[in-house]
Amino acid sequence: MYLLYADESGAIGDPAQQHFVLAGFCAFERQGWWISKELDKIASRFNPADPGSVELHGSPMFAGRGSWRKFDKAYRHKAIADALRVLGNSHVSNRLFASVVRKSAVSPRDPVEVAFEQLASRFDKYLIRLHNKKDTQRGLIVFDKTTYESTIQTLATDFRTKGYTWGIIRNFAEVPLFLDSKASRLIQLADLVAYATYRNFEKGDSTFYSLIEHRLDADGGVVHGLYLKQ
Repeated sequence: MYLLYADESGAIGDPAQQHFVLAGFCAFERQGWWISKELDKIASRFNPADPGSVELHGSPMFAGRGSWRKFDKAYRHKAIADALRVLGNSHVSNRLFASVVRKSAVSPRDPVEVAFEQLASRFDKYLIRLHNKKDTQRGLIVFDKTTYESTIQTLATDFRTKGYTWGIIRNFAEVPLFLDSKASRLIQLADLVAYATYRNFEKGDSTFYSLIEHRLDADGGVVHGLYLKQ
């Protein structure tokens, strides 16, 4: 089974923010343990006695908010980059998926609906390509607990039964799961992926996104893992 860990970045209701992002990465079920252990090593830099108490979270790490305030900016930013490199250097089957939506470009549609439809369908198509290569796998999307949970759950159910714009989702084992990010290093990495993607398209800052862009799902030279609505 492949698990797609995903999170959002950008606030729907903030007029000062132009983009909304849903992004994350898929990993084969046995890859999760290795990724989590590498992220634990990064967290231990900030609390060696209790690395589990450290949540790797893009926005506060970047800005130095809350418990991150006591750490030097360069040290915090290096930790973000190193965490993203864990994904960048992981098994080739681990793929990046991102939906980047300029809110004004999809109005009056809900940006969450547009972004999730693209994220889910592109992950499903990745699983279809694996099946066509004689590697049949099921998929599951795992989100951070979010204010958009009810919207996403409803959409996911509809995609599996009534269909979406391009067909019916056929390869998901279940509707998305929602976890507390404090309990999952993989959800924390999805947060960093979403934040890096958001900064690239909202702020024009490719510092972090450039470390993972090469892991966008692609086949035959065609990039499938990025949806960009500007």
